[in-house]
Amino acid sequence: MVERGLLDTSVLIAEDVSPLPGQLAISVISVAELHFGVLVAAAPEVRAVRLARLSRLQRRFDPLPVDDAVADSYGQLAAHVAASGGQPRARMMDLLIAATAHVHGAVLYTRNADDFRGLESFIAVVPA
Repeated sequence: MVERGLLDTSVLIAEDVSPLPGQLAISVISVAELHFGVLVAAAPEVRAVRLARLSRLQRRFDPLPVDDAVADSYGQLAAHVAASGGQPRARMMDLLIAATAHVHGAVLYTRNADDFRGLESFIAVVPA
């Protein structure tokens, strides 16, 4: 059985997704984060590199949306973080990405596993 995998933004920035197994996808939240990175780049050369990366990723993937199911899952994850003493608003983008993985039954590949600490009962987080 082919495992589904969702790539966190941290993996997309590194652009090293070829060795990861499974049917890979990205969240529209990561696309938003990458757009932001393009727009805030101070130097034109950095902006050009970021824009080229974003363009390649948009050609390769059809991002998974934030729909009603993802919104419901986000509410569950954010409530779990709050109940554990955390600050869900500070982690909103990460929680939306985690909610997308949760809804789609996907493993979440990330270079920042600490961003998803405490969510192990909802999703499998795999260092990439």
